[in-house]
Amino acid sequence: MNLQNWDNDLRKWDARFLDLAKLVSTWSKDPSTKVGSVIVDQNNRIVSLGYNGFPIGISDNNRLEDRETKYKIVVHAECNAMMFANKPLNNCVIYTYPFMPCPKCAGMIIQAGITDVVSYDNQPERWRGDFEISRRLFNEANIMLTLYQEQSNKSCGAKCKTLK
Repeated sequence: MNLQNWDNDLRKWDARFLDLAKLVSTWSKDPSTKVGSVIVDQNNRIVSLGYNGFPIGISDNNRLEDRETKYKIVVHAECNAMMFANKPLNNCVIYTYPFMPCPKCAGMIIQAGITDVVSYDNQPERWRGDFEISRRLFNEANIMLTLYQEQSNKSCGAKCKTLK
């Protein structure tokens, strides 16, 4: 993505790390929702990456096609990134693509000491209520949540609606 095409208010580092989270999301084998996450420290150094998928050693088989089973097994991108970090995450920033973290991940982000969450304000209809819970959790915990308008919602297609 060409950084010159971004809105003026999108910070250069945010654009870079959101682009990286988008790239990382393509590593997911989930056929319906590909999520990527990047955690960086206060010096904009990458601390960890993660994408949504089954735990290590668990076969990526037809369970990916069964939504109910998949949701019970999959490890979210944010959790993968936090688990594979090799240092404390206090005062770090987490970038997520294509949308903000769910309430469970929001709780873990708060517990990890991450102070900023940056994403896009895309919302699949079925998760709209969950994202509102995440917003409230971040607000109560004084976590800075920054949501940008994505230039296109190709990642979620018709499933995503942009917040107004």
